[in-house]
Amino acid sequence: MPKVALFKQDGSQAGELELNESVFGIEPNTHVLHEAVVMQRASMRQGTHAVKNRSAVSGGGRKPWRQKGTGRARQGSIRSPQWVGGGVVFGPTPRSYSYKLPKKVRRLALKSALSSKVKEDNLVVLDSILFEAPKTKDMVSMLNALNVEAKTLIVTAVEEEFVARSASNLQHVKVVSVDQMNVLDLLMHDKLILTKEAAEKAGEVLG
Repeated sequence: MPKVALFKQDGSQAGELELNESVFGIEPNTHVLHEAVVMQRASMRQGTHAVKNRSAVSGGGRKPWRQKGTGRARQGSIRSPQWVGGGVVFGPTPRSYSYKLPKKVRRLALKSALSSKVKEDNLVVLDSILFEAPKTKDMVSMLNALNVEAKTLIVTAVEEEFVARSASNLQHVKVVSVDQMNVLDLLMHDKLILTKEAAEKAGEVLG
């Protein structure tokens, strides 16, 4: 089982923690990680693009000239696609880009992302995170005590309002609960800070 140092909020070490090997100790599957990121980014697309086809553009109700006898090509409307100002053929229409991967694939992607953090020594486990009030200063002090300067994802066992609000003014820090943890966030942030309870919960649910 992978062992990591357990820290207190003030940066002092509080022992060691054994992590679930089937969640934090597997060989990361890069293909599955890629699939999960593509899925998440596709689901984030708005899909509100639209163009006007020949029925939506204004004008063109009347046939511009008679069918025969003018020497010109026959035309039914001045808003046909070949005309300037005409409708667009096969243009994009509003649609959803979201899709879902199988549950086992999504789980493997999460486990691969967590294992890669352990493998790269970018995981910090805290005994607990307790803030008496939402203060950015307290969050900065905690990160400085842990020697964390990179983009950081903080994962708590449950939603912690004071912790989340303390990080809301820091562009490089994001706070989520363990049930909101996702592959894109894990890969977009260099450092991962887990509370002991969140690490145990992730090991239990994903294992």
